Amino acid sequence: MNATHPSPLPVTGAPAGERAQLTAEGIHLARGGRAVLSGVDLTVTPRSRWGVVGENGRGKSTLLHVLTGALDADSGTVRRIGTFGAADQEMASADGRTVGDVVDAELADSRAALAGLDAGAAGMASGDPRAAERYAAALEAAEALDAWDADRRVDLALERLGAVTDRSRPLAELSVGQRYRVRLACLLGAARDFLLLDEPTNHLDAAGLDFLTERLRAHPGGVVLVSHDRALLSDVATSVLDLDPSRDGAPRVYGGGLAGYLEGRRAERERWEQEYERQRAEHVRLAQDLSAARNRLVGGWRPDKGTGKHQRATRAPALVRSVHRRREDLEAHALTMPPPPTVLRLPELPVRPGLTLVRAEGARVKGRLDRPVTLSLESGTRLVVTGPNGAGKSTLLSVLAGRTAPTDGLVRTASTARVRLLEQESAPSARGRAHEVFAEHVGRLVGWGVLGEGETVSLSALGLLSTADAGRPVRELSTGQRRRLDLALALASRPHVLLLDEPTNHLSIPLVDELTEGLGATGAAVVLATHDRRLRRDTAGWDRLDLGGGGPEGR
Repeated sequence: MNATHPSPLPVTGAPAGERAQLTAEGIHLARGGRAVLSGVDLTVTPRSRWGVVGENGRGKSTLLHVLTGALDADSGTVRRIGTFGAADQEMASADGRTVGDVVDAELADSRAALAGLDAGAAGMASGDPRAAERYAAALEAAEALDAWDADRRVDLALERLGAVTDRSRPLAELSVGQRYRVRLACLLGAARDFLLLDEPTNHLDAAGLDFLTERLRAHPGGVVLVSHDRALLSDVATSVLDLDPSRDGAPRVYGGGLAGYLEGRRAERERWEQEYERQRAEHVRLAQDLSAARNRLVGGWRPDKGTGKHQRATRAPALVRSVHRRREDLEAHALTMPPPPTVLRLPELPVRPGLTLVRAEGARVKGRLDRPVTLSLESGTRLVVTGPNGAGKSTLLSVLAGRTAPTDGLVRTASTARVRLLEQESAPSARGRAHEVFAEHVGRLVGWGVLGEGETVSLSALGLLSTADAGRPVRELSTGQRRRLDLALALASRPHVLLLDEPTNHLSIPLVDELTEGLGATGAAVVLATHDRRLRRDTAGWDRLDLGGGGPEGR
């Protein structure tokens, strides 16, 4: 039965250990006439660690709900042997439960096993003839669950993940992130054959991420991770299921972890592009053949003046047959290969050698950016802004963009410098279709004199949205597609200074790699504020500004 608000599969019994298995075959599920999942096959065994990737809206979270049994697929089968622990991105809090209630529910099997031991021991002491059998069963379950150590494991996980450790605290008093950390700590502390986690890094700091990575790598059972976090996938995943579109519409499975996925997807895209171009070229050739045959039929078949009518009558049917044959060839060669995915093509961003584009001197914003910041941005500057949540990273970028005035210090921007900021989250949905919103934005830039007519770039040239997505109303775009549009709007002004606040949020892994490569090659000044560990690794050669107290690094 389908669940409107899916919940984790109830946990019953002891782990199955080496016998555990989770198998999905031919999973298909549609919503509103659109296939959300199609042709999904997945086998999870002990010690296998799967990463599930794809753009927003590709059915990643839905797949987890199908695997746990919280949601029924329209067709296909799921076979489950073992125990499961699952965590959605959000957890309900309006039911009056406390942190302790969540812990108790997750450790119910361990508690039951220990209670069974006590009951069995008491029964044997009283001479109950069946008590020894019950005691042996309880002991086997307790050993499989390592029940004596369960509470300590949960307490350790609560502490290492930065979660609330007071078990009397009501969930309603906690933020979404705090509730998720409590739920995650309980799953890591319990002994489950399978862990199914949806974007588990969203609410963790660096220490929490390290602990999560350590525990998932050491987990003796199977793991299924829905995640955009390339560092986590690189460190944990052994196989990757890609739900993004492919040449034949079927999901793709890649071995070799994240590296194998990236290499396999690159090769897949090359084959896709080659096959599409081959089909398209053949289609063009057949269309030209048909056009030429029609031209011959119209006038080219007529013989020179003086030729007899009999010869003309003989040639005409042959030309008609030729036209019909060419038309049949063209109709039989309908393009079966869909257009390959778009690839980000960063426009050439202008440089102003020798000019300080933006200069901040002792800039502070009371209560939001308490540490005074002094820096200069010039063409070619590469700067990563780091620091814990609340240190003022987003505020600093807003100050540099001229959107927030400093309460102390000052910020100077060169009169002709174009500075653009990509914020963390999308603004409320604009009206109209994506290509209309983009065209109106470019029109304003030209009308205000920000861009010259010859400096504009088209939405299609950026490769951020497919033709179909560009034609959809903005309000119907997924979170990831909205993020792509936001990036396109930021690039449309051809900025001298590009400020990016958590730019990898909601973007697919291939697009993040394309963006990282493009940013490294552009001549513009680029400033990043990010928690993305892989992006920090990939920009290791950039300068650093640590708002957490470490001071500037680099020049």
